[in-house]
Amino acid sequence: TADGQIVYSIAEETERGASVGNIAKDLGIDAATLSARKFRMITGSSKQYFNINASTGALSVNEPIDREQLCELKSVCLLNYELVLENPLELYRMEFKVLDINDNSPSFPLSEYHINMPEFLSPGARFTLPNAQDLDEGANSDPDVGTNSVQNYLLSPSRHFALDLKGFQSGSKLLELVLQQPLDREQSALQQLVLTAVDGGDPPKSGTAQISVRVVDTNDNPPAFDRSTYTVSLLENSLPGTLVVKLNASDPDEGSNGDVIYSFGSYTPQKVRQLFSVDPHSGEVRVNGTLDYEEASSYEIYVQATDQGPVSMAGHCKVLVNIVDANDNVPEVELTSLYSPVPEDARSGTVVALMSVTDQDSGLNKQVSLRIPPGLPFTLNSFKNSYTLVTQGKLDHEKAAAYNITVTATDSGSPPLSSQKVIHVEISDINDNPPRFEEPVYSVYIPENNPLGAFLCTIKATDPDVAKNAYVSYSLVDGEIEGLPVASYVSIKSDSGNMYAVRSFDYETLREFQVVVQAQDAGIPPLSSTVTVYIYVVDENDHAPQILYPTSTNTSAALEMIPRSAYAGYLVTKIIAIDGDSGQNAWLFFYLVQTSDPGLFRIELHTGEIRTTRKLGEDSTPTFNLTVEVRDNGEPSMSSSVAITIAVVDRVSKIIPDRRRHFKSPSNYSEVTLYLIIALSAISFVFLFTIIGLTIIKCYRYSLYGSSCCAGCCTVRERSPAELYKQANNNIDARLPQGLKVQPHFIEVRGNGSLTKTYCYKACLTAGSGSDTFMFYNTCGPTGTTGPSAVVTERHLTGQSGQSAQNLIILRNDSITPNEPKHPNPDWRYSASLRAGMQRYVWLLCIWRRQESCVEDQQGLISSGQQSPVLQQAGEVSPPVGAGVNSNSWTFKFGPGNSKQGGPGELPDKFIIPGSPAIISIRQEPPNSQIDKSDFITFGKKEETKKKKKKKKGNKTQEKKEKGNSTTENSDQ
Repeated sequence: TADGQIVYSIAEETERGASVGNIAKDLGIDAATLSARKFRMITGSSKQYFNINASTGALSVNEPIDREQLCELKSVCLLNYELVLENPLELYRMEFKVLDINDNSPSFPLSEYHINMPEFLSPGARFTLPNAQDLDEGANSDPDVGTNSVQNYLLSPSRHFALDLKGFQSGSKLLELVLQQPLDREQSALQQLVLTAVDGGDPPKSGTAQISVRVVDTNDNPPAFDRSTYTVSLLENSLPGTLVVKLNASDPDEGSNGDVIYSFGSYTPQKVRQLFSVDPHSGEVRVNGTLDYEEASSYEIYVQATDQGPVSMAGHCKVLVNIVDANDNVPEVELTSLYSPVPEDARSGTVVALMSVTDQDSGLNKQVSLRIPPGLPFTLNSFKNSYTLVTQGKLDHEKAAAYNITVTATDSGSPPLSSQKVIHVEISDINDNPPRFEEPVYSVYIPENNPLGAFLCTIKATDPDVAKNAYVSYSLVDGEIEGLPVASYVSIKSDSGNMYAVRSFDYETLREFQVVVQAQDAGIPPLSSTVTVYIYVVDENDHAPQILYPTSTNTSAALEMIPRSAYAGYLVTKIIAIDGDSGQNAWLFFYLVQTSDPGLFRIELHTGEIRTTRKLGEDSTPTFNLTVEVRDNGEPSMSSSVAITIAVVDRVSKIIPDRRRHFKSPSNYSEVTLYLIIALSAISFVFLFTIIGLTIIKCYRYSLYGSSCCAGCCTVRERSPAELYKQANNNIDARLPQGLKVQPHFIEVRGNGSLTKTYCYKACLTAGSGSDTFMFYNTCGPTGTTGPSAVVTERHLTGQSGQSAQNLIILRNDSITPNEPKHPNPDWRYSASLRAGMQRYVWLLCIWRRQESCVEDQQGLISSGQQSPVLQQAGEVSPPVGAGVNSNSWTFKFGPGNSKQGGPGELPDKFIIPGSPAIISIRQEPPNSQIDKSDFITFGKKEETKKKKKKKKGNKTQEKKEKGNSTTENSDQ
């Protein structure tokens, strides 16, 4: 951060070596430390105008300053320097204000000016005179800047003319020549005047210009502008040729006296003439050069309009061009000081670098902000236009040994401009990381009987530090194994980490052990870490199988006995053997290598059981000699053998164990048995209660849906036709109890239609048929028995077997009322034959209801095809289009040719249900008779039903035969 600021004032053209001040005294710095602290002055200028004595701190002029050359049109001339001191890092700002001296005399752009004046001009006529310019004055020749600029004008003595300084003194810089007395061309055609400009210096300086006034007798109206002053704002990045303003001046004269020519006024500065241009004919002022707001924020352009008369007259105006700053300068970042490398244990807030930023723009365009990429352990602190880069958080050399920090400087202009500077900061390493092993745990497998010095493994640890902080040495942590020090079992090389066996291991004595290895770096102070190494001794096949039973000696074989009545598969004896090894080396296999009777005995490969292969004969030899070999599964395999003598005896006595030796008190029984009994009892009770609950729920559901039917039929009371016709809705409801699934599926169809009795229908849905059978049962009596007739027909249902009741379609016909005639659906159609069958059905229905009008209307109904009142009352029904029923199928024509007419109260044996291809058969049976299943009509499935019945009978016969055969076989056994 900046620690102070000091301002000096110095006059221009001060000679080299002149003293300005003492920087050490003015800033309160010990002059003796300037050289040791590596002081230096930083400036943006290409020339070094000042010098500091390293011993005394004296500040002197190094090169004379020309204010007019350095600052040109600026009103205030400043030089900015920065003094940087290190150890500690300090920054001081120095500002030098260059004072103007009167070293330039006023001068006019031209040495001589010519003015044409008509002689008829009356006194008071005014003519603009040119202004003198003084390089010592400020921007745009402002007289208020200093006393060294032009302060006064003098005119040589003349009785005709006088000088008006009011406009000049008011700040408009307008200098006018005023006619005091009328001119007389005959007396004097030319007037010679001298105009003198005097500055305010001490001593004052002056400059002169010759003014020649020629008296003419012509044009009497000068051109006049629309306004005296034009104010325009212009961006500094406007390209050459950009229109600034279009001027308009008018002259009331005619001919050439009214033609206007535009040009710069005589007092327009030469710098302005280079930056702008005026079109002489159109009056357009355009940009001619490159504008820079940083050089000048405004320009005054004086334009005159001159007519073309013999004695030309001119009008004048001023164009004030305000330059609008554009963000056209990129901010610049300068690295003043850098502290690198930075130790990785540096505290947060350590200063790493000092930077300064400059932007030549102004206002918001000059405001610059610096930023660095996120995620870095650094941050920026600002003070005016200086920034320090400091550490933030903990540095880690192992994660990043160096950082390339990109510092981005962005101004606040629109659009903003930015620049970047990369700062390389190195991080120095310290010993802050212990060695890290490649594995969290090491496991080593070594075969037993290993030679001394056998290689076990390599322990590898790495240290993320560098140099000596990363050098790792290995050692064993002191400990004991089986009462002996670790070093008597294994050793490790300190440089490589190779571990070796110091002794030969025996699997049967020591199967596994562990050691702790320490890895330590060479840092100061040293850091270390440990890891556990598990060493497993691998078994080798170094033990032959040992036969425990039966045993034999070198002189005698083991004796076993076998009864003479032994059958095939009789267990003679079992070879019991063990192996001191483990794993596959301890797997034992039994072989019968020698026998006196090769085909009589066999031995199990894995169990060692010796059994007979056939029944012994009466003539068998009294003894048999066997040799059994036991081999393990090692590589190479090892074996042992035993000789067995088997004696054949008439009877082998059984060895009965002593019960007293094996009897155990009930108190010694394990409590596990009691727990098992309690658990099994609890599970049994839970299962039983579950079955009972499910049964109750199932019965309850059946009672909800099946309480009105008994023995497969419906039981409801009979109602009179008057009661039936009072009902507003005729419902047919087909449903299944929700969630009920049975095989075969069961559907109840209940109706409370207009018939005098209620029908109960059941559908048996078979799983193997594409179309299910739909059965219509006749009415039930009051006692629940079946009525005198039953009807069966076949329906093609849309649902498949196994679907739940939610998939069933409930059909309702709620709109039919007994007193309202219904019209046929426009979507339904039926053939003439089907219409005749339907009319015949209606006639039969009328006879069944004992209505006399039916007999009278029968002939007319059938012949004319008109609807009877009953048909109109019931509504016309026909099969829907696309319902799968052919209108020309399953129909019978009824007509006058029918010879058999039923009497009142009688019904024909068969008739057609309209809208259905089924023929219904109705018989009168006694009230208490049961339904004969053979009377049901299945329409095409009768033969199939017979086949199924025969097949079932055959299956039952076959099952009985199989049961008899199985009983016979069991009895044989």
